[in-house]
Amino acid sequence: MNVSSWSIKNPIPAVMLFVFLTFAGLLSFKAMKIQNMPDVEIPVVVVTASLPGATPSQLETDVSRKLENSIANIAGIKHVRSVVEDGLVSIYAEFQLEKPMQEAVDDVRTAVSQVRADLPSDVRDPIVTRVNNSDQPMLGYTIASDTMDTEALSWFVDNTLTRQLLTLPGVSRVHRVGGATREIHVDLDPIRLQSLGASAAEISRQLVQVQNENAGGRIDLGSGEQPIRTLATVKSAQELGLLDIALSNGQHIRLDQVATIKDTIAEPRSSAFFNGKPVVAFEITRGKGESDVSVGAEVKKTLEEFKTKYPAIKIQEAYDYVKYTEDDYKQSMSLLFEGGFLAILVVWLFLRDARATFVSAIALPLSILPTFIGMYFFEFTLNGISLLALSLVIGILVDDAIVEVENIVRHLRMGKTPYQAAMEAANEIGLAVIATTFTLIAVFLPTAFMSGIVGRFFKQFGWTAALAVFASLVVARLLTPMMAAYMLKPTTTVHKDPFWMARYLRLVDWCITHRLRTMIAATIFFFVSFALAITPWVPKEFIPANDASETQAKLELPPGSTLAQSQNAATLARQLLIQIPSIKNIYTAIGNEGDPRMVSLNVTLTPRGERPKLQTVEDQMRKALEQVPGARINIGQGGDGSEYNLILASDDAEALQAASLALEKGIRTIPGIGNISSTANLNRPEIAVHPDFARAAELGVTSTAIGQTLRVATLGDYDTNLPKLNLAERQIPIVVKLEDHARKDIDLLQRLSVPSTKGQPVMLGQVAKLEMSSGPSLIRRYDRARNVRIDIELSGLPLGDVMDAVKKLPAMQQLPPSVKLIQIGDAEAQGELVVGFILAMFTGILCIYAVLVLLFKNFLQPITILCALPLAIVGAVLGLLIAHKSLSLPSFIGLVMLMGIATKNSILLVEYAIVAMRDHHLSRLEALREACHKRARPIIMTTIAMGAGMLPVAIGLGSSDQSFRAPMAVAVIGGLLTSTVLSLLVIPAVYTYIDDLGIWFNRKMKKMRHQP
Repeated sequence: MNVSSWSIKNPIPAVMLFVFLTFAGLLSFKAMKIQNMPDVEIPVVVVTASLPGATPSQLETDVSRKLENSIANIAGIKHVRSVVEDGLVSIYAEFQLEKPMQEAVDDVRTAVSQVRADLPSDVRDPIVTRVNNSDQPMLGYTIASDTMDTEALSWFVDNTLTRQLLTLPGVSRVHRVGGATREIHVDLDPIRLQSLGASAAEISRQLVQVQNENAGGRIDLGSGEQPIRTLATVKSAQELGLLDIALSNGQHIRLDQVATIKDTIAEPRSSAFFNGKPVVAFEITRGKGESDVSVGAEVKKTLEEFKTKYPAIKIQEAYDYVKYTEDDYKQSMSLLFEGGFLAILVVWLFLRDARATFVSAIALPLSILPTFIGMYFFEFTLNGISLLALSLVIGILVDDAIVEVENIVRHLRMGKTPYQAAMEAANEIGLAVIATTFTLIAVFLPTAFMSGIVGRFFKQFGWTAALAVFASLVVARLLTPMMAAYMLKPTTTVHKDPFWMARYLRLVDWCITHRLRTMIAATIFFFVSFALAITPWVPKEFIPANDASETQAKLELPPGSTLAQSQNAATLARQLLIQIPSIKNIYTAIGNEGDPRMVSLNVTLTPRGERPKLQTVEDQMRKALEQVPGARINIGQGGDGSEYNLILASDDAEALQAASLALEKGIRTIPGIGNISSTANLNRPEIAVHPDFARAAELGVTSTAIGQTLRVATLGDYDTNLPKLNLAERQIPIVVKLEDHARKDIDLLQRLSVPSTKGQPVMLGQVAKLEMSSGPSLIRRYDRARNVRIDIELSGLPLGDVMDAVKKLPAMQQLPPSVKLIQIGDAEAQGELVVGFILAMFTGILCIYAVLVLLFKNFLQPITILCALPLAIVGAVLGLLIAHKSLSLPSFIGLVMLMGIATKNSILLVEYAIVAMRDHHLSRLEALREACHKRARPIIMTTIAMGAGMLPVAIGLGSSDQSFRAPMAVAVIGGLLTSTVLSLLVIPAVYTYIDDLGIWFNRKMKKMRHQP
């Protein structure tokens, strides 16, 4: 049954259907969440194991290797990466994308439990967590007060502010940066301690035993029962000093006789600055699946209430990534309206009929709104990927309606009534409209099923585009003919061909007559464009360099650097950067990664349009930060196409170190690149303790006792073993250790008392020797082998060019056999991208062919339609070359889109020619001429409308960053133009060859059937 005819005869059901779809679409749109990028579940599981005070070398042997070996046996594991630093092991288990996340977590947890007994007893139970790509701070604030000191302000953030913010829907984490944490310090006098034969570890253990609260049983008095509690806690540092401590040698002392007790703050290991002023800062992270904009609005509203409730508190915004998400969303919606307006304007310019233009234009909102229903059903969000799909198909959505309306108007100008014109035109064009729509769906859907991380991100792109195109088909077949039948007016205007039609038909006659020349010219044109695509003239990269209004500078100071040295370096870096005119604010976080020598400067730039490109500003930053002595510098946020990352891995530490240094030296000779940072081991100074085993055994001293004595004396006991001061709302840790000056004297440490199994304490110097040494500050491992990671800032250069330059370096070509190169980051993703898109393109072509065969009931003529695909690639490459865009992820997406769009024009031509030959018994030449005559105008209309719809994206209108969208639109527009022009001329010639092949094949089949 012809749905268009049914809709024209029964308009009320169709109207009510679209009223319902519009209402449901509006509700779905309102309920959808706004994000910067879609939340993608990547099967990466993190295992963290801590042993405070342990060195990286010790942890690598005792913890990391054992956990890695167990995890590596899990089914579906892809890579195992480890980072070993002071007191902490972090293992990242990356699984194949097909592995369910919860199953991966459970498998890792089982693997860890299997080797838990083999780990040192002091290692805390390893923690297994999953990686969430949304687990990044999106808002940062600084807080200050004239009535609170740093410790009180920090507690206000930890207790009052954090507790309130975590009650907000969507807020998953509030993290304080800088500030101070309250502690009770028991600073022992080493001389008094030595005279008593006691150790810091003994004092700390005794405090835990004495200063606590325990349940003491139960008694029955009278008619009831009462619990017994032992209350042995103190409420202040002064009371703590009055406690008597029993020693192992039978003596007892009052605590303040051997120590100075202070209610103070913990030794600072991190700090924060905003525009050079020290601040207490806090960062806010949203939960998975939550809306950036909604969460950001709730947080800002709550903080405004805090300002009113606590007038002495001053809260200032340090950075706001939500603003960029919101601006990008508004800009995407603006591009939708602008593209839609331009597409409608094109329709009006061709038809010059307000009613016909309205009938075509109504297809836009009625196609987009039902799309939101499908997006909501699939739990998609309004993010950069899904909105990109809508902004690129905006011209396509009106395409089917244009074809329908143009055909109806042509029938009207033959003197028919609107009702009759709508019935006949819709029936005439129906198959072509259905074929073109399903070829687009056949192209878009494979992108939703691409493999790799890229495929996960573009799942929403493929489904959104396919849903929108399908909705446009429903509108074009149900609503457009019905509205035309009842809204258009009869016209007395005689149908006239456009002024260019006669010239075009003469060109078609020439191309068909000289079909061999036409085919040769088209083939040469294709191979020339293909050659251009593989030349350096068209750069290759994974993601185009962005032009965001924020960036980051990271400083890494030499191992052993103190927090004060890091603060001095950060101050110098800020003073150098703030002199750059394009820099507006600088938020500095020191030690935010747990290491006081790591400095991060989040730089906010002036608005786009008031400054040069981001790459220019980053080059200025690199040049300025060259004056910071002794620091490794890294510019850029990473993960945005601004870096090339590679890994050298080997079990031979010496060969690895030599190869990495040689490669790093060679990379520095590549012109145009930015800073280079390497994780090659930088040894740091350390104190090595060498026990005299014979003497220690004689005196009853163990190596564990030696290590424990030094650890507690210089650093304090493990957090879980510390005594606590119980207050009304919190517990304050009590840290027992030597006075600060004692940590600067090795001779003093050698005189410390070590407990002995024989009852008498032994001086440390009698059983061990302390001397200066060195060791690695950080160990990185990849797939159970040590590795060195080299990060290269591209500084605006294409990733592909830098990769080729690195491969040609002598150091790379002469790598030792024991050292292997591993591509990670964008380089690895680029390889997956090429494979994924080649597979998606071939899948799309196969799906297009299958759809066309089913619709046309012919195996050969769909090949004619597919010949339009190479003609589209020609224009895409030329468009990228002219617009100075790269062949990257977005342009690959554009090429996939072109496959469906380019076939639309060919379908309109071929479908009419087939019908004319089969139903109207025209000759082949007459059928082709009639197809070109009748279908050239709608083809050109739809091409210009689609191009106009994408034009705002291609030229980058608006204030938001269009660096990702523009290459895609440029590739599509370029391919659209060439495929349209060449299809109108080349496809008729191709049709004759395919038709001749069909005639020859049928003749052969007849001969075979008639043979005995």
